[in-house]
Amino acid sequence: MDFPRVTAPVRFPRFFVTSPSPCPYLPGRMERKVFTELKGPHAEELNDALGRIGFRRSQTVAYRPSCTDCSACVSVRVVADEFRPSASQKRTLKRNSDLVATICRPWSTAEQFELLQHYLGQRHPGGGMTNMDEVDFADMVEHTPVDSWVIEYREPSIDGRPGALVGACLTDRQGDGLSMIYSFYEPEHTGREGLGNYIILDHLRRAQDEGLAFVYLGYWVQGSARMQYKIRYRPMERLGRQGWTRLGEGEQDDLISAAAAIRRDTAQPLDGRTKDGAHGVQEQYRVVG
Repeated sequence: MDFPRVTAPVRFPRFFVTSPSPCPYLPGRMERKVFTELKGPHAEELNDALGRIGFRRSQTVAYRPSCTDCSACVSVRVVADEFRPSASQKRTLKRNSDLVATICRPWSTAEQFELLQHYLGQRHPGGGMTNMDEVDFADMVEHTPVDSWVIEYREPSIDGRPGALVGACLTDRQGDGLSMIYSFYEPEHTGREGLGNYIILDHLRRAQDEGLAFVYLGYWVQGSARMQYKIRYRPMERLGRQGWTRLGEGEQDDLISAAAAIRRDTAQPLDGRTKDGAHGVQEQYRVVG
């Protein structure tokens, strides 16, 4: 006699919403986030699924903006296999082609933390992350329930010793692409302008080599000067109410031109735990979770 198959019930994640707080990107606006914990044997699958609908990861939490009166934060990703570098991006690749990139397990080091502190002090002074200590940094890097690594970028070795660390990126490997969680680099390195862009370009090359469709860049915020670098990569897709759609060439041309007209050094410093505004998510999760 055949009995009906009994399967375990699907456990849907519990979602929470943070309290409103000042927006780190657009002055005079308030933000809030919806988030859930990534845990259990299916954390990786959940992270993949949520990533496709605009969530980002911060340690063991997946979050996305959920602002009541604003939709300026837009998830963007680059179509890796169709990406072709522009003339300026080719110059960036050539300028930094001698860097030695190494994939490391997600384990924090004092050298990484020192570089992060210097980067934050120059690029995001007064931001929330400047208060991080070594333990906070270790939590950011090491507390991951998914396939993550740190890619280090070093100067060429001298006398067989590793060269100076000039860049690093905490990266997740998702089912359909690479998600750049957080990158930091030497902001005033003589002769190596564009290190942040080079790290993105290197991720696009890695995605192509691995046959992955996309590189996820997080949130692009039109009107925020410090987020405009993301719009320079083609072809780009953005997430809207109808799902992922590709930016038209003319539209992206206009956005790139507008971005070039914005002076980065006049922008307000970002006040967040990450460049995609994950500040406060972990703390508020501990309160309501």
